Amino acid sequence: MLGARDRRGGDRSGLRAYNERMILNLIRRLGRASRAEIARATGLSAQTASNIVNLLLEEGLLRKGEKVRGQVGQPSTPISLNPQGAFSVGVKIGRRSLEVAIVDFLGNMLRHSAISYDYPRRGQVLRETERRLDYILGSVGAAARGRIVGVGVAMPKALEAWTEELGAPPGELEAWRSFDVAAALSEMTGLGVDLYNDATAACAAEIYFGRAITVPSAVYFYIGAFIGGGVVLDGRLYPGAQGNAGALGSMPVGTAGPGGAPEQLIQKASLIFLERALAAEALDAQQQIEDGFPDPAAQAAYRCWRAGAAVAIAQAVVGATAVIDFESVVIDGLLAPAQLIDLTEAVADALARFDRKGLSPARLCSGTVGHHARVLGSAILPIYKHFSPDRNLLVKPRAPSALAAVLGAAGASA
Repeated sequence: MLGARDRRGGDRSGLRAYNERMILNLIRRLGRASRAEIARATGLSAQTASNIVNLLLEEGLLRKGEKVRGQVGQPSTPISLNPQGAFSVGVKIGRRSLEVAIVDFLGNMLRHSAISYDYPRRGQVLRETERRLDYILGSVGAAARGRIVGVGVAMPKALEAWTEELGAPPGELEAWRSFDVAAALSEMTGLGVDLYNDATAACAAEIYFGRAITVPSAVYFYIGAFIGGGVVLDGRLYPGAQGNAGALGSMPVGTAGPGGAPEQLIQKASLIFLERALAAEALDAQQQIEDGFPDPAAQAAYRCWRAGAAVAIAQAVVGATAVIDFESVVIDGLLAPAQLIDLTEAVADALARFDRKGLSPARLCSGTVGHHARVLGSAILPIYKHFSPDRNLLVKPRAPSALAAVLGAAGASA
């Protein structure tokens, strides 16, 4: 493990540890900076900033670039993060698939391994997780393994729920109830393990790697086998007191039948129902979804699914924005980029038909991370936890995309 970093994050706490994290976070945001720029941006004295930079260079978390000459004054040496300075492992345990990945200090995904299944049998999932962890940890070398700061696990809060929707035998998933996943993976790896809601982890990936979340408050939808969500408040990823903020899949949508209750968003906008429609046409559902439905029968099945999903998501957007005045709505998921944009536009059209008097318009856009968002988010969150001065993931302001501007205008006029 990263002994020096463990000491700074634990025993060597206090102001100096905070200043170290502040400098690392600044360089991560800027890409590179000279000692003088670091001192000016952080408000630290030149001597204090230089001393901390030297320590971080010595520990391998930072690296020097070539001196920059030809400017006024002395040549400056740019300082940047060392990609090999730290590593983190991400594990996504989903209802239909497992992913394991390792990222470097910059968030680059170095290795990735995945498997799909009909539903998550606990024994099978744990065996496959251990096998893939062994492969990934064995492939990066002893030096990298010694600098892994932890494991992030992204999984639904109640993996045993919605058994009927998954088509699993009754009681098959009960083995997950109250099972300590963190303890099991810690025993496998000898590393610290943090658990995250899978859609919250996907939202973290969009904040960290993507371009869609550019404002202090946003509600985020991730369309996987089951739809879920995440929440950004005051410029920070908000997991909730019980780690389940943005459980949008559980939101009731539609209208209740006689003596019944409305269905949940999961039952209206989850890809598992589109997969079943594709399978009924004897099509490879996963391949059709990844390729953008090239088969005419697949395209027809997608359009039918989209019609119901768009209205249900629009209803959930109205409900969410009525509770919190979100500035932005982001839709991401496993769909190919063209279909994701198409679905986002269909949601915008559906929103235009809702009565939203009394609500402020929110900019609507599609996400930019996509298929690997959940495992990438689970992998980057331990690095952020260890090396950021703020334990909550912060939004980096960026210019909104052209699509966001177009859909934002549509939403404002609705």
